[in-house]
Amino acid sequence: MLMPKRVRYRKTHSQPRLKGMAKRGTQIAFGEYALKALEPRWVTARQIEAVRVAIGRQLKKGGKLWVRIFPDKAVTKHPAETRMGKGKGAPDHWVAVVKPGRVLFEIQGVSRAEAETALYNASYKLPIRTRFVAREEV
Repeated sequence: MLMPKRVRYRKTHSQPRLKGMAKRGTQIAFGEYALKALEPRWVTARQIEAVRVAIGRQLKKGGKLWVRIFPDKAVTKHPAETRMGKGKGAPDHWVAVVKPGRVLFEIQGVSRAEAETALYNASYKLPIRTRFVAREEV
């Protein structure tokens, strides 16, 4: 699963800074077809990996896939049945902060129909609404 090799601080502030549209990563940069976010949400490393596997199964070594988001925010959690207080919990999992307009995944080397099917199936693995976009439309 994706996670940073090292971070400056183990525990980050957990306020979801999800206001507004994405400022960068909004255009297709590498592939021909992409999956774009329409809602703000945290996307976990497990969800990103599930999408990557789903797209890979659909493409069957036919195309190339780019993952344009990276989970670099640590989310902390207390153990189950722990009393309140006693400070902030230990890092539990990693998330990527996704804002509307952000390109999540890109595909190249397959037909438009195959790309639409692969990204449509992959969108079921994500907790947000997404849109299929092509380079010629942008």
